[in-house]
Amino acid sequence: MNTPVQTYQTGFAYGAETAAQRNRTLRNTYWLLALSMVPTVLGAWVGIATGIASMMSGGMGLVVFMVGAFGFMFAIEKTKNSAAGVPMLLAFTFFMGLMLARLVGTVLGLSNGASLVMTAFAGTGAIFLGMASLSSVIKRDLSSMGKWLFIGAIMLMVAGIANIFLKSSALMITLSVLAIGIFSAFILHDLKRVQDGHETNYITATLGVYLSIYNVFQSLLMLLGIFGGRDE
Repeated sequence: MNTPVQTYQTGFAYGAETAAQRNRTLRNTYWLLALSMVPTVLGAWVGIATGIASMMSGGMGLVVFMVGAFGFMFAIEKTKNSAAGVPMLLAFTFFMGLMLARLVGTVLGLSNGASLVMTAFAGTGAIFLGMASLSSVIKRDLSSMGKWLFIGAIMLMVAGIANIFLKSSALMITLSVLAIGIFSAFILHDLKRVQDGHETNYITATLGVYLSIYNVFQSLLMLLGIFGGRDE
């Protein structure tokens, strides 16, 4: 029979182990997230240099993106507990860089394109740091946010697909603003899940945060290109 002291010591040791596991998962998530930026940038460069991305516009580009993205995410889910998980995630981020090349190339074609890309990058970094800091000080469980954010993301995706054919600038601007808000909240939600111990796999955690950062950057760059771009 355990004494009160033994029970306390056991509980304390378990709590310390759990906290260490959470910190390890969060640390690995941050490291893998930083690493994932390398193939993303490389993919965007390859897409611009080869012109591959510019050839995939409209319906064809949508099909390639949907098949590739969901195929990779399915593969990552299947390999997240194996040695193939990290290489699969990095291959996915290279693919996402390729898909981003068309937008980046268009913005870089503006006279102030390079500064717009750097501004979007800095803005995305500031949002990420803000959400990461906020996730470390909020004590409340934010799990309930997940379903509402997911619904919002699905609605954004459907409206975005529709706008490929509608070609409405006003709708594109509206969706970009909403995307920045929704995916910024997703960053907070996903990092808080790791810190609360609800997500213990750093590959899955990295995938979720990466997708949010990707969408925030893409939306910011689109808005900057529309409102801040100069042709000469």
